[in-house]
Amino acid sequence: MDCWLTIEVFDGADQSAAGWRRMHGERLVEAAVTNRAQQWVWHEHRWGVVLEIEFSDEESREPYRRLPAVVAALDAVPDPVSGLLVYQGRGGGSASTLPRRPQPIPLAGAGALPEPDEEQFVNLSETRDDVELSNPAVM
Repeated sequence: MDCWLTIEVFDGADQSAAGWRRMHGERLVEAAVTNRAQQWVWHEHRWGVVLEIEFSDEESREPYRRLPAVVAALDAVPDPVSGLLVYQGRGGGSASTLPRRPQPIPLAGAGALPEPDEEQFVNLSETRDDVELSNPAVM
């Protein structure tokens, strides 16, 4: 059974995620290999880096997350507030190839839509003779 662990690191204001990978990447991979990781793959994106690690079973994956080297590397991400995602399963490079589209932000001060034009109705029950008698401009 495949037991994947994904670590996504986003760029920070002062340091890039690629620089974080150069500093901590080898230790993360070494710790994974010594804890029975079967394979790993790095993905570089314009917003950061993603490390996907496949373990042979869940008993190998969970202790990996608690190793001091892993905890230290994750504590040193460029954006400590919102620059780290760690979750089970594959992510990052296995997602859709379409970019995420920003959603419009609803604002209280947004302009109102224009009112629709008043609808005009035509009475189709009248015959042509009735129309000519009531409106002399129609021939």
